[in-house]
Amino acid sequence: MKNIKRTLFLCEYCKNNKINKFLIHKKIYICNMCLLELDKTHKQYQTITNNKNYIKKTKKYIPKKIKKNIDKYVIGHNNTKKKLSVAIYNHYQIINEILQNKKKKINNIKSNILLIGPTGSGKTLLAKTISKILDIPLAIADATTLTQAGYVGDDVESILSRLLQKCKYNIEKAEYGIIYIDEIDKISKKHHNISITRDVAGEGVQQALLKIIEGTISSVPIEGGRKHPLQKCISLNTENILFICGGTFNGLKNIIYNRLNINNNIGFNHKLIKKKNIKYNIEYQDLINYGFIPEFIGRFPIISKLNKLKIKHLKKILTKPKNSIIKYYKWLFKLNNINLIFKDEGINEIAKIAIKKNTGARSIKNVIENILFNNMYNFGNNLNTKEIIIDKNFIYNKNKLKN
Repeated sequence: MKNIKRTLFLCEYCKNNKINKFLIHKKIYICNMCLLELDKTHKQYQTITNNKNYIKKTKKYIPKKIKKNIDKYVIGHNNTKKKLSVAIYNHYQIINEILQNKKKKINNIKSNILLIGPTGSGKTLLAKTISKILDIPLAIADATTLTQAGYVGDDVESILSRLLQKCKYNIEKAEYGIIYIDEIDKISKKHHNISITRDVAGEGVQQALLKIIEGTISSVPIEGGRKHPLQKCISLNTENILFICGGTFNGLKNIIYNRLNINNNIGFNHKLIKKKNIKYNIEYQDLINYGFIPEFIGRFPIISKLNKLKIKHLKKILTKPKNSIIKYYKWLFKLNNINLIFKDEGINEIAKIAIKKNTGARSIKNVIENILFNNMYNFGNNLNTKEIIIDKNFIYNKNKLKN
């Protein structure tokens, strides 16, 4: 073979690197370094384009359609579901507009939501359902584990770390996700704290959450946990992340009754008021009196109250939703070749027993587990039982429950 003389060329992009192995496209010479940079830029562009398409999916869901889909999984709380549907629609409609019109200056005033209701009323379920319907990543965090930066406990950035983990560290996807913070009432200021030490698990956490909820570029540890100076961090923009917070807010009713002068039982002409029948709206001042700083509460423009579930709600929860617990137990027994039948009177009794436990929908599983425990204990024993009928007689006689 003849020796081929190789000529050195300068890269057309950086004008520095001399190369003898080159890529030619319309007589353009590109060095390996510039080629890698171009590849990286192409991937970033591709990610942004995919992200736009991902957010566009939410556009097809109008508020009525969102609520209709929520109704398939959550029973009751019609007003709260309407508020959530409108907030979600507006939030992602604004994001769509921002992505499509980058040249125009559009400020996203986030529709963060605060849910107030008793335990077992479905606050967490609402957040999970919205995430499922819109196919948007959801991270669930517990406010009780958070402390102010520099103290024992989790930093507020650990919430963002959970969202990144849900998105498999896809930063662009995480920046349009939803974060649900449970037990938010536990970070209220401690009124009776006479110690000279700082309230690092109360007001300190509220102050730490301010910028993250409003929107900022936050440094999130790659491996999660607490931050330290030598740790590698990811920059995450929280400007378009929707925050939903929930809590029971025990004692808030008394603050509202004091504002409405309902707790004043003094005077000869005073008429006793049935507090159960009183309809009231929760105002920002009530939450400030509860122990929240105005700056924190002001970042939640939508506040919704969930009422305590009644027997009629529990009966519907047992049967109506797509993810109903009765469907789950029927499927479980079917795996063991047993047909499980729930009669109307049986469903009614399960709801009655559950309501007495005062833990909302969470008590339903406990009741059914107690009723079917002996039958489930005998799974796999090749019994002749092919059918079990759950009625009033089965509940009280088989399990010796008190009526």
